Amino acid sequence: MDDGRVIRGYLSFLNRLASVPLIEEFESTGHWLFRWRSYVPLLALGLIFGGLRYFDYPYGSHALDELWEVICLTLSYTGLLVRALTVGYSASRTSGRQTAHQVAEHLNTTGMYSVVRNPLYLGNFLMVLGVVMFVRVWWILLIYVLLFALYYERIIFAEEMFLRRKFGRRYLEWASSTPAFLPRFAHWRPPLSPFNWKKVLRREYHGLIAVAASMFLLEAAGDFYAGHGFEIDGLWRIVLPPTVVSYAVLRFLHKRTEILRSGVNDQLARPQHG
Repeated sequence: MDDGRVIRGYLSFLNRLASVPLIEEFESTGHWLFRWRSYVPLLALGLIFGGLRYFDYPYGSHALDELWEVICLTLSYTGLLVRALTVGYSASRTSGRQTAHQVAEHLNTTGMYSVVRNPLYLGNFLMVLGVVMFVRVWWILLIYVLLFALYYERIIFAEEMFLRRKFGRRYLEWASSTPAFLPRFAHWRPPLSPFNWKKVLRREYHGLIAVAASMFLLEAAGDFYAGHGFEIDGLWRIVLPPTVVSYAVLRFLHKRTEILRSGVNDQLARPQHG
């Protein structure tokens, strides 16, 4: 094959690629992915359950298995805590769950938003990371991290373009001094508004049961694949009952009463930025 023709063809491809409006493409893709971002954990769970055939106790020790479960559960609930702190201190019409389109009436720059630009996505990452680590398969962990980065970088790009247009220089000044994903705690600024417990309980109670249920099902399925039979470990006898009861109570209060309703109409809000 003529090397000159190959080189000319490659240069022609690069030229066509450079002419594509990548900014608009990235932003459009980000908006589309934003609408379906809630289903990313489901994809991760499918990957995790696919790796259960490699499940076994670390070094054959049940004690080490239980210790690892505690570490993973702590990591996931740390992610839930990050989300709770973000939602609880955020202004109305920001940091919510609507998925149709971008909405932001305020630019959050204090509290969790003073140390990282996308604290909700950081919380999501940690919550699922704990579940992924639960099965102790390194390549599943690697695939999850890569997929998360690929999926959310487009969403973050679209959100930040929206915020840049809406808030202009104020957004640029905040973004230039605040990391996108890895927190910089030295930049902490106290929240301007009081903590809204009702909003947190109303929005985040699903995560409480999702983490515990996912890990418990993985533990039961993993024991089955490894030939250890079905047995509820001491950790889950401690964690599951209060978690299930808390979920049932919060769901009842949310669906059947007005107790968790705030005075501010924040139930219609969606993430102003992750």
